[in-house]
Amino acid sequence: MLESRNWIGGEWNTPTEGNLIVMNPSDLQEQVGVLHLSGKSDVLQAAQAARMAFSGWAGLPAPKRGEHILRLAVALEANLEELATLASREMGKPITEMKGEVIRGVNLLKYYAAEGVRSFGSVIPAYDTNILQYTKRVPLGVVGLITPWNFPVAIPIWKLAPALICGNTVVWKPAEYASLTATKMAEIFHFAGLPDGVLNLVIGKGSRIGDTLLEECDLNAVSFTGSTGTGLRVASACAKRNIKYQTEMGGKNAAVVLKDADLDKTVPAILSGAFRSAGQKCTATSRIIVEREIAPAFTEAMQKAVQSLNIRPALDPAAYLGPVASSSQFQSVMSYVQMAREEAQVIAECRQKVTESQGHYVYPLLVRGIESNHALVQEEIFGPLAVMLEADNYEHAVDLCNQSIFGLSASVFTRDLSNGLRFLDDAQAGMVRVNQETAGVEYQSPFGGMKMSSSHSREQGQAALDFYSDVKTCGISYT
Repeated sequence: MLESRNWIGGEWNTPTEGNLIVMNPSDLQEQVGVLHLSGKSDVLQAAQAARMAFSGWAGLPAPKRGEHILRLAVALEANLEELATLASREMGKPITEMKGEVIRGVNLLKYYAAEGVRSFGSVIPAYDTNILQYTKRVPLGVVGLITPWNFPVAIPIWKLAPALICGNTVVWKPAEYASLTATKMAEIFHFAGLPDGVLNLVIGKGSRIGDTLLEECDLNAVSFTGSTGTGLRVASACAKRNIKYQTEMGGKNAAVVLKDADLDKTVPAILSGAFRSAGQKCTATSRIIVEREIAPAFTEAMQKAVQSLNIRPALDPAAYLGPVASSSQFQSVMSYVQMAREEAQVIAECRQKVTESQGHYVYPLLVRGIESNHALVQEEIFGPLAVMLEADNYEHAVDLCNQSIFGLSASVFTRDLSNGLRFLDDAQAGMVRVNQETAGVEYQSPFGGMKMSSSHSREQGQAALDFYSDVKTCGISYT
């Protein structure tokens, strides 16, 4: 049985502020491991270790930091099978998806390792003669990373890698139901030779140690991914201290299906966006807005597709989706399922039941027949439940798409290039697509949303470097 540990200042220790048993969400008879929970002193120790390591890490030439990060990529790839299997057992993501997520982590590390040898400044013309003006990136200092359970490998890495290549040191607090995976990742990075104190892992409940991390630790920035309510509290705490913050929060993403859409391509994309990972993605398709003319044909196609979905235990390679991650997540999603059955019209549901094991399985559901202001249309469910709305025309569809406090991702399905290009301008979302699912974005592309979905910075790609560094403007007179 696995046990979590803290990794602080290059040393392993087991905190003593309580325990939490982790059960396999695919099979509730299987105990995966035990989490040992941290308290205030552990968090303060981690921040102190990161501060002590900062000058040495920031003082390394960027190409040498890149070499360290590349070694992390090699080590992660060598441990792909073991890490993916652990993560699937811990939080229920199907093993095929989880392996793809680990590979994404490898690619992210390689991408940011290469930043160590790329330019990170520019020369600026001056009005006076014999003046050299230029900019350069400089590290922030110590960065706190607060990461969720739904992408237990990729999200920590897409924060960690740019933070490290910019010269920062890190205190990492993962979600409880991703902490065994986090411990394994820290072990991998430790054996890959990451210098002591550069990365510090603290396992614990946000309700117990979150305030200490945000209000008392000597931090220069915080990057958070999670719920909107918690994200707003993170932003408020950081603003009071005038430290940099980045929050990636909720989504209620819409896929718009226009009357000329190719349903043979549209249905699989919407199916994947809505139900892969049991809908536990901030970019998952939760609203499906269909032009009225094509609604009957689309509904029939979705009924057949949803009925045939393969819901299986996470380690089954044939699983299209597995269970939701935990008992609390199951209860939350099932409250919306009950609402949907009572207040909406069910038009498609999965008929394949998992009988050989007891787990937190929520069967995919598609409903319609409710107004656009209904809770099922407006609130983030984070489960395999999608709502279909009908639109009179393109303009009506876009209006429905934009009727949300969130603005993370949106897509349109159409054969009309002009409507596709219009949608890229009209949709109020940070990531917009034509004939592609709402979920996911390539690792080299900026990730983030508008409105209440984020604090309006971006993760991944070159954009991440902007958050994890300051720009210093330098001037030299040589007369």
